[in-house]
Amino acid sequence: MEYFTTIINLSLLASMVRLSTPLILAALGGMYSERGGIINIALEGIMLAGAFTAAAVTVFTANPWIGLIAAVAAGVLVSLIHAVASIEFKADQVVVGMAINILFIGVPALVSGALFESTGSTPPLPREQTLPDWNIPLIGSIPVLREILSGHKPIVYMALAMVPLSYYILFRTRFGLRLRAVGENPEAADTAGVSVRGMRYAGVLLSGALAGLGGAYLSIGQNSLFTRNMTAGRGFIALAALIFGKWHPVGAFLACLLFGVADAISIRMQGVVPVPVQVIQIIPYVLTLVVLAGFIGRATPPRAIGTPYVKEK
Repeated sequence: MEYFTTIINLSLLASMVRLSTPLILAALGGMYSERGGIINIALEGIMLAGAFTAAAVTVFTANPWIGLIAAVAAGVLVSLIHAVASIEFKADQVVVGMAINILFIGVPALVSGALFESTGSTPPLPREQTLPDWNIPLIGSIPVLREILSGHKPIVYMALAMVPLSYYILFRTRFGLRLRAVGENPEAADTAGVSVRGMRYAGVLLSGALAGLGGAYLSIGQNSLFTRNMTAGRGFIALAALIFGKWHPVGAFLACLLFGVADAISIRMQGVVPVPVQVIQIIPYVLTLVVLAGFIGRATPPRAIGTPYVKEK
């Protein structure tokens, strides 16, 4: 019982929100890409690109907001590689995504070595050069919500706001209707005058922007530097959350919270529960495997996902 009260409390829920943030952004990004018919296995690599770019640019500019914008731009540029290879050259989308992931395991270390003479990490940022904590007045006046939702980094609130916004975009706008049509039946969408190529580009680039933002949170929000492979598989966990959430923004959000609370519990268990640390640390990854093994067959993806579109002449 003592273990339970030490681990399960309101601060655990606050940790859940923080740890879910990069997953939410990456999962929503993957949703835009895959709803348009392009598989995005590259979320891990895009997050690494965003995390490194945010930290490196902040070191040189001493402004985390510029680093944040640079991370989004880096995410878009990396996703553009994916889009060009998958849409223009009709390459295998899974292979392209894995190639990007492998590439960005090494590229940040190479560039970091050239810029900072250290392949392991960028220089630590002073506290004033990381993103500030925001205390929301309205939330701060409500006792329980104050403990859970107030005092987080700006990106946390951006991620939470993106959930209803993505729902509105996907199901209440012309853009969302066209994106879903392209992912389900590109031939019919093309016949109706929708640019399949243009919509798929838009979905992949949006995916890169959001995943880059999620990466930036890791390096200049949650931490104060970039370390090698700091995403630690979060891009793949976000992809699992997207599948578990059935490519729906609310479903993906709830799945990310599930993974976030598992991560938070595993951190809190260390040093409290008499179990080897290595066993505790694998909890989020075991949960990912269980989710994929148990639910991937039940989730129905967009019908045309992973299939290059060749326009009939």
